[in-house]
Amino acid sequence: MTDKLFIEKLTGTDIPVTSIPKLFEENGIKYERLTHSNWFEQFPYEPKVEFAIAHSSQYIFIHYKVKEESIRAQALTDNGHVWEDSCCEFFISPDGQTYYNFECNCIGTLLIGFGPGREARTLASEDITSTVERWSSLEHNAIDNTEIGVYTWELALKIPTTALFKHDIKSFDGLTMQGNVYKCGDKLPHPHFVSLFPIALPKPDFHCPAFFKEIQCRDNAL
Repeated sequence: MTDKLFIEKLTGTDIPVTSIPKLFEENGIKYERLTHSNWFEQFPYEPKVEFAIAHSSQYIFIHYKVKEESIRAQALTDNGHVWEDSCCEFFISPDGQTYYNFECNCIGTLLIGFGPGREARTLASEDITSTVERWSSLEHNAIDNTEIGVYTWELALKIPTTALFKHDIKSFDGLTMQGNVYKCGDKLPHPHFVSLFPIALPKPDFHCPAFFKEIQCRDNAL
């Protein structure tokens, strides 16, 4: 069982978000599967979700690949209810006391929050969310396809150090954090809540830093 996530370092900072999938392939960045369906008895549906992650000192790059039976995207504006859509999430804590939630739906609408727990979170301003570059294999249009079938989509994010807006992080080099990676879809025909690291709680809750695991940014480039 995975109990730690390593973020490999890549050279160069002027990497367009659209090039992340190809860059990962060229550098052999490993993809991880989200295998923990934490509330399986109540929510047994499991989409196939893989992600890969790397950094270049000033940016974290994430690429998600999703295959699911239905797809939804109703949040068109940043900091909307993206978790109700087909949504991938990355939660990270730089200090072990507070954490950031980067939640992005399948068409690239992003939410960034900060705080010590689920309640009273501070949402990032538009000036902050706009600095996170995004690429989706889908067009940025509303989707509400509840017909059961096979839908595949990809999403890439380029997150600068400044998007961790309550911290003064100069570089990701060698940084040790805690966090987790998720996929959800609260208003899909078959809601689901899958994660990289397991969550031992009685009901769905991704805002659970007690179950975060170590995330280590490599100091030396590949």
